[in-house]
Amino acid sequence: MNGVHDMGGMDGFGKVEPEPNEPAFHAAWEGRVMAMVRAMGAAGAFNIDTSRYYREILPPDVYLSSSYYQKWLLGLEDMLIDKGYVSAGDVAAGHAAAPAKPLKHGKFTLDDVERIMVRGKFGREAQAPAKFKPGDRVRARNMHPATHTRLPRYVRGHVGVVELNLGCNVFPDSAAMEAGDNPQWLYTVVFDATELWGPDADPTVKVSVDAFEPYLEAV
Repeated sequence: MNGVHDMGGMDGFGKVEPEPNEPAFHAAWEGRVMAMVRAMGAAGAFNIDTSRYYREILPPDVYLSSSYYQKWLLGLEDMLIDKGYVSAGDVAAGHAAAPAKPLKHGKFTLDDVERIMVRGKFGREAQAPAKFKPGDRVRARNMHPATHTRLPRYVRGHVGVVELNLGCNVFPDSAAMEAGDNPQWLYTVVFDATELWGPDADPTVKVSVDAFEPYLEAV
């Protein structure tokens, strides 16, 4: 979707300044937020793409003024309210006012912690042969979906070269809307900086983007 979250390639946000020896969390509440998101996802309340989508649709002023884990918390609250697991009143009060809606995989327990610390597997059986192969020139579609997508706005409409076929995977655009896995081929596509940003860009720079087959068209 064309949201404020898609900042890649945009001017005006200043230089990225890495924090030396940055800790995983800057405050205890951040770790609790991450734990809640992981636990509720593992219990079947939502999938990773739905979780991302709810962070993406935060109002622009809220998104830009919130820290990383504030975005996670606000997105989680909105998502759980929309899905009926909590009410706005529960959030305001800080506790449940009524019994909670049952979770798809049941109550999350300590026995589940080790399982969810292992990265999920998103490879799926192909539904059709791959359309592209390494070396093919492709154009990223000039698409503007209203829902979640993994195609960065700054590559749309531009031509690159397929470098790798990464196999068939869950299609995030469908998964975010809870419309099933809809497996699609995934490719690494390499773009020249001058193709993306014009003749003033550094001609030695190349940008690699992992793009699903529905995002691409033959040139």
